Amino acid sequence: MRTSGQYPFVNDAAVGRALRAIRLAQKRSQGQVAVKAQVSRQLVGRVESGMIAKVDVGTVRAIAAALDALFDPVVRWHGGDMGRLVNSRHSAMHEGFARLLGALPGWTFDPEVSFSYFGERGVIDVLGWHPEAATILVIELKTEIVDVQELMGTMDRRVRLAPRIASDRGYSARHVGAWVILANDRSNHRRLHDHGAVLRSKFPSDGRSISSWLTRPSQPIWALSFMPNDALDGLKDAGKSVPRVRRPALAVPLHRGEHGSGRTDGPPPTRPRGQCT
Repeated sequence: MRTSGQYPFVNDAAVGRALRAIRLAQKRSQGQVAVKAQVSRQLVGRVESGMIAKVDVGTVRAIAAALDALFDPVVRWHGGDMGRLVNSRHSAMHEGFARLLGALPGWTFDPEVSFSYFGERGVIDVLGWHPEAATILVIELKTEIVDVQELMGTMDRRVRLAPRIASDRGYSARHVGAWVILANDRSNHRRLHDHGAVLRSKFPSDGRSISSWLTRPSQPIWALSFMPNDALDGLKDAGKSVPRVRRPALAVPLHRGEHGSGRTDGPPPTRPRGQCT
């Protein structure tokens, strides 16, 4: 089995055979695929022949997309548990969330709530339920903003399905809220700064607003905020276990880390050496 020099764990020939099989099943020519992918017919032919070692990943993805397919290389690592390495920061955010809101009166929070309805499937990071207000809250924990459009689309879909998800758990929801919580680092602050107009049009409420709303969740909300650094000690050394610590509800204001003034459109302030970032 020959593998690609650029993608060392991709079977070149298998990729080419799969794309060719899809094209033939759709009764399309290499030229038609090339036009849609905006590449040359000769390049389509090379990829179908398994010669992708010197073809950039964007081109292979474009050819696959022209066939309504997905080229998705997988990274493997000989050094240990890749899943644990990748997911450790996200797990630390779950721990930080539990520290921050675990004892919030009136709310119950269920982690990792899966759903599957007619081909729409996924996992909600945290599902909050406030029985007195009959409000369900869909919470997404993000260690980093990778694709703004994908984030908004994901939250749209989960909010749309939330009443049914709630019903399946025995909840009768009148209101649905959406809350994206970002790890408080410079990369996410820069992304929010770069895409602030789009993100804030979708998620107009910030940390101050959601903090107030959580005490009286009597209407829908779309919120995006940063998790306070002191609730995220585990992110500093992601991969180490984070001890569970019970704290009073909202002991750490949700808007801390948004510069105190409520601004979220720039990098966080520089902290003295030795302090948690």
